[in-house]
Parts: sequence; C-alpha cells; structure tokens
Amino acid sequence: MSSHLRLIDPRDAPELARTLTRNREFLAPLDPVRGDAFFTPEGQLSVISSLLAQRSRGEAQPFDIVDEGAVVGRLTLSGIARGPFRSCDLGYWLSEDRNGRGIMTSAVDEAVDWAFGEAGLHRVQAGTLRHNLASQRVLRKAGFEQYGIAPSYLEIAGRWQDHVLFQRIDDSSGR
Repeated sequence: MSSHLRLIDPRDAPELARTLTRNREFLAPLDPVRGDAFFTPEGQLSVISSLLAQRSRGEAQPFDIVDEGAVVGRLTLSGIARGPFRSCDLGYWLSEDRNGRGIMTSAVDEAVDWAFGEAGLHRVQAGTLRHNLASQRVLRKAGFEQYGIAPSYLEIAGRWQDHVLFQRIDDSSGR
C-alpha cells in the first residue's frame, strides 16, 4: 500500500480544499456544519495554521493522509495532555473514493505508533457517531476497544448527537 501520514503543510491548502469540496456531501452527515469559506484554499490555510500553532504548543499532531502522491484526508491527534494523563483524542476523515482500502486503518496504526512512541502517550481515545459503523470497524481493526456511549457528545450536522467511545491503551506501559 502506498499510503502514509505526513505533517500537514500549508502548501497543501489548495489540494485539501479541492478534496473537501468533492467530498462535501459525503462528509456533511459526519462533520460539524461548515460554511463555504471552509472549502476554499484560504479556509484550509486558516485550519492548517491553527493546527500548526496547536502543534507548536504541544497540543496537537496534525497529519495529511497521502495516497499515491495525493492528499486524500486528514488525521489529527488533538487535546494532547501530558503529566499523569498522557492521552489524546483521535479524529480523521478520508475521501470517499479511498474508503474500503485499508488506508484509514493503516493511518490510525501509524498515528498510534507516533503517539505511544515519539510522544510518549499512554492512551488514545476516539468517538464515532452511533451509525458510523465503518469508522467503528477502522478503530476495532486498529486495536481500539469500545468503552462507552456519550449522549449528546458533539454537535454534528447541526444537532447534538450521541457517540460511541473507543480507546487504545499502550500495552507496553505496564497496565
């Protein structure tokens, strides 16, 4: 498989804007409501700049998902907490035409390796909409375990929606 993660890059803003525009209808039921500006190169440059600022403060690690040389998605480890918690949140999206190929499972595995290795974290958590079975399969294949349901967890597609909660614990940390 030729897919991999790389640190997001401001130069990718135009390509990300095109990819998101092509996938706007596909992603709409899974995302917060987004204004038109989000789908422009300038909008993506703003998102990238914000994520890179969070990275510089040690709060996030944002990646582009690259497949066959094209940026086809984004995966972000956010809310990075140090100290005794040593945890983060995992979020991602992938272009519809790349679904079902193992690209996202591979990306999640690669990100978790970074989190447990380079970042020294103990836990990665993720939430999916109850009906997002594809994302739940990705997480299970990547070794995540379901640990709960969060009612009205996030405002997605214009309404507060329940999420299924998953986590992966670093087994090497002596649990």
